[in-house]
Amino acid sequence: MAVAIVHSRSLAGVAAPRVAVEVHIAGGLPGIHLVGLPEAEVREARDRVRAALQNSQFEFPARKVTVNLAPADLRKESGRFDLPIALGILAATGQIPSNPLAHHEFAGELALTGDLRPVRGALAMARSARGDGHAFVLPAASAAEAALVRDATVYGAASLLAVCAHLSGSAPLAQVAQSLPVPVAHGPDLADVRGQRQAKRVLEIAAAGAHSLLFTGPPGTGKSMLAQRLPSLLPPLTEDEALEVAAVASIAGRFAPEHWGERPFRAPHHTASSVALVGGGSDPRPGEISLAHFGVLFLDELPEWERRVLEALREPLESGVIHISRAARQSTFPAQFQLVAAMNPCPCGWLGHASGRCHCTQDRIARYRLRVSGPLLDRIDLGVGVPAVLPEALALNETDTRAGEPRESSATVRERVARARGRQQDRQGKVNARLLPPEVATHCVPEAAAEDLLARAMTRLALSARAYHRVLKVARTIADLAGADNIDATHMAEAIGYRRMDTA
Repeated sequence: MAVAIVHSRSLAGVAAPRVAVEVHIAGGLPGIHLVGLPEAEVREARDRVRAALQNSQFEFPARKVTVNLAPADLRKESGRFDLPIALGILAATGQIPSNPLAHHEFAGELALTGDLRPVRGALAMARSARGDGHAFVLPAASAAEAALVRDATVYGAASLLAVCAHLSGSAPLAQVAQSLPVPVAHGPDLADVRGQRQAKRVLEIAAAGAHSLLFTGPPGTGKSMLAQRLPSLLPPLTEDEALEVAAVASIAGRFAPEHWGERPFRAPHHTASSVALVGGGSDPRPGEISLAHFGVLFLDELPEWERRVLEALREPLESGVIHISRAARQSTFPAQFQLVAAMNPCPCGWLGHASGRCHCTQDRIARYRLRVSGPLLDRIDLGVGVPAVLPEALALNETDTRAGEPRESSATVRERVARARGRQQDRQGKVNARLLPPEVATHCVPEAAAEDLLARAMTRLALSARAYHRVLKVARTIADLAGADNIDATHMAEAIGYRRMDTA
């Protein structure tokens, strides 16, 4: 036949829209003509496909070959279209049967020898192909990743010849079975933290309600250490959540099977750009906030970040998604992350330290703290000071009875967090931090004494309407941890105490 149609997928955010690779063989000067908004790496497929076909002992047509990548208004990137283009040429010239092509989708980059190389976004493409009821043929190195999608039919092939043998029926490919790795709990444990009773309490509240958090304190007091232990307090991801996290990592080319089911923890350096944080590029890819989806984004030295970069956090903190708009294309990535930030109380860092070594003036301290805008601080639910730990507390071991309180492990705290989140799911179907204002009015109704306490705090602390709702959500989480159905004055007082973002 003179025309062949092969199905493939492109990438647009976390979606993988369907692409029809239409190949037409006609008279004219020999060559491959690509149309349909191909990027540079797609246009280079002409030379890779020609060499791969010839080195695989197929005949390359000495005629004009036109390849249309439809829809025409969707930009096509990467070498994923090498394999469907080669199969389209072979089907159009009658070298392989065309009927099986209708039941499969293909993606893969061709080496000049005809071998298949892995492609980015295999998992995201398999998720979309499953909905269409098609089997997906991928390079063997990408097939295991795609097979994580439940009920997806995935075949892995090592070369173009193996794919052709499968389509002709002479040597069918073996379907890659779904094999979900068992998540292994590893990482730092909360029991490693000495002292810091209040900071650990706030960390538990943040984990229970998915709240954002700011640690303030001198250097070396354990702010980063505490933040690194937040993922170990969070309950395990569901299969759908783990799949969504893996899809984002797959699109970024960072998926690793050994990290399946883990809560992401991202800690970019304060010199990172806004594009690195929110994502972007001519071919938009996820940034740090999307790579922290369903996990933790830790920003250390918060005032040292460029203000324009920090302001980019304001929208995704509220919405849980990030929209990236460029002149030619728009992409949307999920960004339901927990923000944990840390900062020093002053430029030298030693304000409030027992050594008294801080000599910063009030004016310098004010300028330093004003590097972080009020609107961003207003979106942070919890703020707590992390003071220096006394030497005698550092010297205590796990069995020392002088500790005064048990050093709880992450597993112990995680059980309480899981129970609190279970109450939230039963009551409203989501964590407290994601409640919208109408839902806050329904599920976060305080008792009379607690409501009076909040009204007085609104006046005394000059809280905004946003802060009002956030205090209610934090109080609701504290009540959930206590197993209480109602928000009383004790829960409200503790929640109000955490609105002090300048605590040292």
